[in-house]
Amino acid sequence: MSAADDPRPRALPRAHGEAVLSATLRNRAEDFIVEELPGFEPSGEGEHLLLTLEKRGMNTAFVARRLAEWAGIDERGIGYAGLKDRHAVTRQRFSVHLPRRQAPPLGALEHGSENEALRVLDHAWHARKLPRGGLAGNRFVLVLRDVVGAPAAIEARLATLAGRGVPNYFGEQRFGRGGDNLHAALSMFAGRRVGREQRTMLLSSARSALFNRVLAARVAAGCWDRPLDGEAWMLDGSRSVFGPEPFTEVLAGRLAAFDIHPSGPLWGRGALRSTGEAARMELEAMAPAPGDALRDGLERAGLKQERRALRLRPEELSWRWLEPDCLELAFSLPAGTYATTVLAELGDVVDVATRR
Repeated sequence: MSAADDPRPRALPRAHGEAVLSATLRNRAEDFIVEELPGFEPSGEGEHLLLTLEKRGMNTAFVARRLAEWAGIDERGIGYAGLKDRHAVTRQRFSVHLPRRQAPPLGALEHGSENEALRVLDHAWHARKLPRGGLAGNRFVLVLRDVVGAPAAIEARLATLAGRGVPNYFGEQRFGRGGDNLHAALSMFAGRRVGREQRTMLLSSARSALFNRVLAARVAAGCWDRPLDGEAWMLDGSRSVFGPEPFTEVLAGRLAAFDIHPSGPLWGRGALRSTGEAARMELEAMAPAPGDALRDGLERAGLKQERRALRLRPEELSWRWLEPDCLELAFSLPAGTYATTVLAELGDVVDVATRR
């Protein structure tokens, strides 16, 4: 299946060769542990209570509603940096707007049962609501079960991922169950009315699908982590873009050091930042239907051209065998990237929770 048919990583080309394993993930919530890496330190003053919570069996929106009820405020007074899944153990920050700095007892928030748990790990006052994207990244500890594959080949692939990185595909979460978000986005572009929150989600899905097409084409061509003529470069850990400019030894050194990355388009109004061969490949990858409809819809929605790095390196990647068929992985990723893109480079990993 091609990126034109299905933009999800499972359908896209791998950068490092054929699969080296098959496995299952999230047989239980404790098999998927994710901890937010904070983007700032609390100010210690202000009227927003920053809570670091550990949750199990609850998604972020559910906890936000629970916090609003606990505090006796409108849900719009709750802030969080990112969405976390229900089928996991997650540690993340929330902010609660309490103008009089009077918080109900924290113990009233805590809850534990066989299927759900919520625990307060830390709290502090801060001057502002926690914004979306207000985190440095996430730390993952994942347990793969029912692993089939040669351990030596699996460990060699993991060493390659640690040293060379992986394609920075948007993960399957962007595209909804069965990739349905893309069809819904096309329907919205054709005139179907949707709510504001759903509109934002569908615009992101459309943009992400076009980006994954471009990245898939460059993976297939073997140039996802090396420059093309007319390359637009992205600084690691930022949204800063520069170029195109001649590829020099200085740029080659920065590329090798993961200080810069080749980039691909997040489609919107305006001219492509890339030129030459890079722009040609981008436009060709996005051309097959429904590419024109997606681009036109994004432009009419008022989005502007942006860029995203094509390459992602999992930091502090480590692994250990818990059993002959049970592999634990640990690594950190920057905000806006996906653990599933790392797993896709290993092979066919079935998310049991999603299948349920």
